[in-house]
Amino acid sequence: MKTLYLLRHAKSDWENSSITDFDRPLNDRGWRAAKAVGHEMRERDIAPDLVFVSPAVRTRETLARVEEGFGGKFETVEERAIYLAEAHSLLELVRRAPVDSERVMIVGHNPAMHELALLLVEGPRDLREDVAYKFPTAALAEISFDIEDWRDLSPGSGRIRSFVKPRDP
Repeated sequence: MKTLYLLRHAKSDWENSSITDFDRPLNDRGWRAAKAVGHEMRERDIAPDLVFVSPAVRTRETLARVEEGFGGKFETVEERAIYLAEAHSLLELVRRAPVDSERVMIVGHNPAMHELALLLVEGPRDLREDVAYKFPTAALAEISFDIEDWRDLSPGSGRIRSFVKPRDP
């Protein structure tokens, strides 16, 4: 059994229009939401073995604040390909995860995070419908797979176990 967590970055700050998209930081609401998600992860015993994070400022800040709320650091790999990625590129990234990593997380951007969640899970389950409706900032999807190796990950093979939105915790 493998578990993939998809965490969309928290709300970013749009006040300074001279900052590039890549360098845009979180706003105050984003800082609070990311920390709340970290608290919720601790409460639910969600602790990834490996985290792939986009190098964009808002994703790195989201992860730092989640770790603060969680109360610990995660093993992290900064992956440039996550920034501006498409869902299939993220799928390939996960397929390259080490076989001994049972729980992998991606901290990334929409629309790819939303599209990847929908690509991996089939069926009219309530949580899938919730994800299909909207994948808001700071949302965390937990998807499980009945596989031994990440290389065996395929579209439609996952089951959504939980979908935490920033206002849920």
